[in-house]
Amino acid sequence: MTPDDTGCMTAEDGGEGDHLQPLLLERVDKGPEKSCQTVLRQRLKKHCTCTSKKAKSKVLGFFPILKWLPKYQLRDWILGDAMSGLIVGILLVPQSIAYSLLASQDPIYGLYTSFFSSIIYTLLGTSRHISVGIFGVLCLLVGQVVDRELALAGYLTESSGFSDNNSAILLAGQGNGSVEWACDRSCYAITVGATVTFTAGVYQVLMGLFQVGFVSVYLSDSLLSGFATGASLTILTSQIKYLLGLKIPRPQGWFTLFKTWYGILTNLGNTNICDLVTSLVCLLVLVPTKELNYRLKSKLKAPIPFELFVVIIATLASHFGKFNTEYGSSVAGDIPTGFLPPQLPSWSLIPNVAVDAFSIAIVGFAITVSLSEMFAKKHGYTVDANQEMYAIGFCNILPSFFRCFTTSAALTKTLVKESTGCQTQVSGLITALVLLLVLLVIAPLFFSLQKCVLAVIIVVNLRGALRKFMDIPRMWRSNPVDASIWLVTMLTSSLVNTELGLLVGLLVSAFCVLGRTQQAQVRELGRAKNREHYEALSSYRGLHTHPGVAVFRYDAPIYYANQSLFKKSLYGRVGLDPVKERSRRLKFEKKQTKNNNKELEEIAGVLDMSEKEGADATVTVSVTPDGKPGPRSVVLDCSAILFLDTAGVNALKEVRKDYRDVGVKVILAQCSTSVLDTLERGGYFPDEKDDEDKVFFTIADAVHYVQNVPVSNGDCEAKC
Repeated sequence: MTPDDTGCMTAEDGGEGDHLQPLLLERVDKGPEKSCQTVLRQRLKKHCTCTSKKAKSKVLGFFPILKWLPKYQLRDWILGDAMSGLIVGILLVPQSIAYSLLASQDPIYGLYTSFFSSIIYTLLGTSRHISVGIFGVLCLLVGQVVDRELALAGYLTESSGFSDNNSAILLAGQGNGSVEWACDRSCYAITVGATVTFTAGVYQVLMGLFQVGFVSVYLSDSLLSGFATGASLTILTSQIKYLLGLKIPRPQGWFTLFKTWYGILTNLGNTNICDLVTSLVCLLVLVPTKELNYRLKSKLKAPIPFELFVVIIATLASHFGKFNTEYGSSVAGDIPTGFLPPQLPSWSLIPNVAVDAFSIAIVGFAITVSLSEMFAKKHGYTVDANQEMYAIGFCNILPSFFRCFTTSAALTKTLVKESTGCQTQVSGLITALVLLLVLLVIAPLFFSLQKCVLAVIIVVNLRGALRKFMDIPRMWRSNPVDASIWLVTMLTSSLVNTELGLLVGLLVSAFCVLGRTQQAQVRELGRAKNREHYEALSSYRGLHTHPGVAVFRYDAPIYYANQSLFKKSLYGRVGLDPVKERSRRLKFEKKQTKNNNKELEEIAGVLDMSEKEGADATVTVSVTPDGKPGPRSVVLDCSAILFLDTAGVNALKEVRKDYRDVGVKVILAQCSTSVLDTLERGGYFPDEKDDEDKVFFTIADAVHYVQNVPVSNGDCEAKC
């Protein structure tokens, strides 16, 4: 047999009586189905047996550094890694101190967090380029939990210093989540932050153990971008009080954006002029210089650390100008050197923060995986999503014992790291060395650093997220659905509640996917002039149809949520609703039995004539709305139907039965193997097969069959 120009199989003897042959394929035997016990036994044997080779593979997989470090190309890579690590470390010093403010912590804890996360991710991470450390959105989420627990425990709002050691000492038994020792406000704040971090890390490690790294695919780019932008608006609002030198508590609950602005506007008369002037000067310096860095990033080998320069100059000005004592300006306060001994999280606080920690864990993991996959794709290597879950989980669990708060990958620092020549995570070790130097020697020098300067650093670093507002018209033109998801997530995160924004964005994304399947329409197909190829008549010119045969395609899966819409759309396209047609015929029959006048007898005669002509299931049905006679056969192209559920199989059964009752044959074509299996399991093919139980591999075969083209091999009972 050889294929002719139409793609169908023909005989080779050249006789005029040869007929087109349908495409026949033989399914591969699946073999006997395995019992649940057999499957369970095989999986246990696979995962629980231990060999030296498997143990080595597990160790190397859990510690990726053991794979790439022995292959490290010292001469080619060390310069780039050292440069990128040094630059990121310099940038992290002011940002770590600043973002501690956002997380409601003392500045030393931000330095701890960046130091430990850099080392741990170097050991466990699979990405060569991302920078793991403090991330603004997570700091905001942690800070909200910390402030809530501080209020529940009865601590007053923070006063002049970052570390207010004059706060009242609370003993065990006071407040909602009191710790088991005497603890001032600063101590209790980091206890809450470390407990949230520990719990989030446990969630992430558990998700890695259960191999659920795939959950990141459900957080689309538009959802994450909208969430980050909405959180950025909340961050921006939360820093206004520091720019103005106001001492007002952070509001809790929903609609914090409005509550914060209300508190700011009602306290404008208490603005600290020293803080306001300092904020304006720092903004006038940092905004244009950061923009200069952005515009010249292709020409500069490394970004100029203007933030560090501003911090140094502002600290000197505050120290010698005595801004704290003379003008009442809030300063960072005492920043100790060295490390504190490890401390367990507060077990009694875990029930209070468990829900918050889960959302923090999801956000941190999703951002880390999305960034690591983006840069891995750019540089031609792969990352393991589940190992990334382990890495970021232990970046939270282990540092939590040293009074750190939640970390994840950060886009800005990752871009800096990549653009300055980073080749491997050795650059993370260099960054850790820079931070270690600050922790051991330099940290106390930032005693006089004003909080408003730290707030300016946070606000200026929000430029990237806030620039997304400029992209809204482009996003809408590109994809209105994704733009809608971005807008809903952003508005909910900023105006209602940050964590709720993530949930709402996820639900809106899911409903958009479901909505697309429910908006799918049945399209009538036509055949190209010189090929056996079928496309939608509404999309292409020059297609023609076959007399008495209509070909349709449904571009969505058929399942419980859209099966009724599928039937409605199909009946509308065919131009004949079989249920209404059958009802109409029954009414005629009832009228015939009740009324024996001549007019009704003539109508009944016409009906009898049409039924006799349709004895072989090829009656001519009622005309379509445009006046054309309806089809005798309907061919359904199932190539775009990804899956069927029980409701979908029943819908196809009903369509076949309803049209059969009015004399229209329904044939399926181009079903995938999964759809065929579902149809077979759902009883679409009865034991006693008739002509309509055939399923064809091509539309052309189905059309030729319903046009009564004889089949030479006589295999009329097989599913072709």
